[in-house]
Amino acid sequence: MNDVILLVDSVRQGSRLALGRLLTQVENDTEEGRQALFHLFRYTGRAHLIGVTGAPGTGKSSLVNRLAYQYRHPAEGTPARRVGIIAVDPSSPFTGGAILGDRVRMRDLAGDPGVFIRSMASRGSLGGLAATTAALVDAMDAAGFDIILIETVGAGQGEVDVASLSYTTLVVEAPGMGDDIQAIKAGILEIADILVINKADLPGVENTERALRGLLQLAYPTSHTLGGDFDDPASRGVGSVHSGYLAWEIPVLRTVATDGSGISVLVTEIDHHREYLQNSGGWTKQERTRLESQLDHLLKAELVARWRKTISESRVQSVVDRLASRELSPWQAVGILLDGGGG
Repeated sequence: MNDVILLVDSVRQGSRLALGRLLTQVENDTEEGRQALFHLFRYTGRAHLIGVTGAPGTGKSSLVNRLAYQYRHPAEGTPARRVGIIAVDPSSPFTGGAILGDRVRMRDLAGDPGVFIRSMASRGSLGGLAATTAALVDAMDAAGFDIILIETVGAGQGEVDVASLSYTTLVVEAPGMGDDIQAIKAGILEIADILVINKADLPGVENTERALRGLLQLAYPTSHTLGGDFDDPASRGVGSVHSGYLAWEIPVLRTVATDGSGISVLVTEIDHHREYLQNSGGWTKQERTRLESQLDHLLKAELVARWRKTISESRVQSVVDRLASRELSPWQAVGILLDGGGG
């Protein structure tokens, strides 16, 4: 226990080495990691959690890099904010480790003590987020980071889990991707708090913006759409995805992450969304949703683990054999396994 307390104290005091060790413990779901999170949980709930999702090729990593740089180098008179980045990569089929290595692509942030980047493997988790992502977010939150950016795998249509983990969700599109209809089919549009058209210096940006605004108009017909450009932070699209409180008008913003165009406007809109959530009660509601989702995932994992201890693998395979031979339906198989035998 003394080692756990020492680890917790070191994380709270800003030790990057201790935080890296804790995150490894959490990813591996060790008892030490669980105990440390137990002691740290009281210090969570302060950071602004920002999810960044969208199709592959839209430049999410470059956008996250620029956002972090902007938070660390704000306009004169604005304090710099500490930034944590969790980049969920696809898993290597051979090692189980992350294979994209987002830290390699974020060289602008190298050596900045106010930025901590963690790449983690999705390990087959659906929804673009690994099962332990929420726990890593808690660790970074307790370590005192003001902003935590959560970049999803970018696998396409299964990315909506990020909305339950974040306070503000950025959905990133790019000209010429041809996936605007895919986005609305996948439910991606519905989770967006801010729509970002990255790579806005490419041909076809007007068509992409028009398509997205048209989709917003279809999804939220009582709303209207206004124009958007790099320099006008008031330029917004509309539509409320959170019917439980006052409507939030969804901005449609253009950025070019490679040269920083539109990033300051995007940061302003993210801050506006935070103010909106805090003033409308949405922050508290989203926090409850996030914790409920985390609890749900933990309950499922724990219940399955406990159930596995009560039944032999041979019994499971016997039922699978009967399932494969069509003697049982999947529902019957579940019933037999949960009853612990029979059938």
